[in-house]
Amino acid sequence: MSDLLERLRAGLPPEALITDPDVTASYAHDMASFCEAGTPAVVVLPRTVEQVQHVMRTATALRVPVVPQGARTGLSGAANASDGCIVLSLVKMDRILEISPVDRIAVVEPGVVNAVLSRAVNEHGLYYPPDPSSWETCTIGGNIGTASGGLCCVKYGVTAEYVLGLEVVLADGRLLTTGRRTAKGVAGYDLTRLFVGSEGSLGIVVKAVLALKPQPPQQLVLAAEFPSAAAACDAVCRIMERGHTPSLLELMDRTTVRAVNAMASMGLPETTEALLLCAFDTPDPLADLAAVGALCTAAGATEVVPADNAAESELLLQARRMSLTALETVKPATMIDDVCVPRSQLGAMLAGTAAIAEEYDLIIGVCAHAGDGNTHPVVCFDHHDPDESRRARESFDAIMALGLELGGTITGEHGVGVLKKEWLARELGETGIELQRGIKAAFDPLGLLNPGKLF
Repeated sequence: MSDLLERLRAGLPPEALITDPDVTASYAHDMASFCEAGTPAVVVLPRTVEQVQHVMRTATALRVPVVPQGARTGLSGAANASDGCIVLSLVKMDRILEISPVDRIAVVEPGVVNAVLSRAVNEHGLYYPPDPSSWETCTIGGNIGTASGGLCCVKYGVTAEYVLGLEVVLADGRLLTTGRRTAKGVAGYDLTRLFVGSEGSLGIVVKAVLALKPQPPQQLVLAAEFPSAAAACDAVCRIMERGHTPSLLELMDRTTVRAVNAMASMGLPETTEALLLCAFDTPDPLADLAAVGALCTAAGATEVVPADNAAESELLLQARRMSLTALETVKPATMIDDVCVPRSQLGAMLAGTAAIAEEYDLIIGVCAHAGDGNTHPVVCFDHHDPDESRRARESFDAIMALGLELGGTITGEHGVGVLKKEWLARELGETGIELQRGIKAAFDPLGLLNPGKLF
């Protein structure tokens, strides 16, 4: 320990090192439940690429594991510390280095907060679409590590679609540049995409070149109430089948709606079994909303209400963004699942989740990026009750099994981390896991980067 600190101090300013156990303990885990976390030896908060390189060279020399972190808003345990590790928090590397309206790119450090970047590019008439629900606090580096999504993915896609190039510090301290800043480029293997979603297990992202889009018109939102989740999912299928491209298509079940109302008095309709929110940012959003409204009515909607203006639209979006936080108030603890299925199987996914809730005698609220088939079943339970905790964990696994049975995947945007390691092996199969471990070994032969995650 003393040797580690001495070597780190040789290349870092005093304020970059945290050794107080009471403080380092606060860096031990992200926001996931049921995920083991160890005790870090030290927390390092670098401000430069050179400082990150020094940390990795020291870690390699002493064979000390390194756990990269952003804002720790993750939901899979991917940022959890291991015993004796260096926690490498990138939050102080928070500069926006460049915004180019001509090239439509932004160059940023990993600690830049998503919402800060979004507002900065808006000032140039540009738009950075990925917007996780935690966008006011989560960082771009964390978004890249977990391949984050958000509410707008149905039209604009996830983080991976916007990462053009990276600078990455490898396990031995070397600096790797991947990708490009041009609109096109196919030189060599796509190492950039390999790092996106790798959860810090292949290298430390220290700079990112991000693609931007022209800022779209202000979106307008429609809210549709349904007597059943099945009817709401039918509406989703009709909307997508007819070729509509909403900027947002979100679903909240009755449990979620009631939780949001209880927490924030939003005035959402508590009698509905499912609330569907659909938005368009097209030149004529009212016409698009009218067409979608007709499809919702045909699918059985009991009420279809388009927002009159941008302020009403934003209020509805705030309600949707509150969903996960509101469900956390239902019981003392939650487990937030992240199962994505083909859109055609969305109804079966919600019906199966409801059956699992009944089987395990639990409250499970569901909010979903319905246009993507990405569901977030939230298991609400009392972690002080051993039996209820057991049932919560078993129901969580049952939901993931259901997703795979329906042709889906165990995670659409939250990542694997510690929480879903066993399920990753089931989804990828023996050969897939073997090849993934081979890739890991090529980048990190000593296994120092974020050990115990993914595999």
